[in-house]
Amino acid sequence: MFGKSQSETADNHQDSVSLHKMPRSAVASSATPEVSSISSGLSIVGKIVGHGTLTIFGQVEGEVRASTVVIAEGAQMEGDVVAEELTIGGHVKGTIHANRVKLNSTAVVEGDIFHRTLAIEENARFDGLSRRQENTTDTLSGEAHPQVVPIEGNRKGNGASDSLNA
Repeated sequence: MFGKSQSETADNHQDSVSLHKMPRSAVASSATPEVSSISSGLSIVGKIVGHGTLTIFGQVEGEVRASTVVIAEGAQMEGDVVAEELTIGGHVKGTIHANRVKLNSTAVVEGDIFHRTLAIEENARFDGLSRRQENTTDTLSGEAHPQVVPIEGNRKGNGASDSLNA
């Protein structure tokens, strides 16, 4: 008697449903940081380049470049690491270039560390050279985007110049 008609109720129901069907991208904030991880069951061979945070729980063989890199306890990294901030709890064998480096108590590092600040917790193992440098990642920024250089001339396929192949 005093209730809404069926058509009014249907219209109100449609309005409330349309609010719940907003695209996810419209709800997500564009300011969310980029966070990536390599799980413990994953092994990657190659070059990894990112702009946000990368956490490694598995195994990586190659090169890693990101703003923030965390090599978790139990993770293994063989190759070069370039980052603004690097925290190591696992095993790293290679050269490290990072402005801020922290070796947790479970860290094992075999290789050289080029850094602005270096913190080593008790029981961490480090076998290599430590060099303090200002903005160590700036000197490598040119390497992040390799250039393709065309090779001209008639190549014989063995890498030697034409004069040596005659």
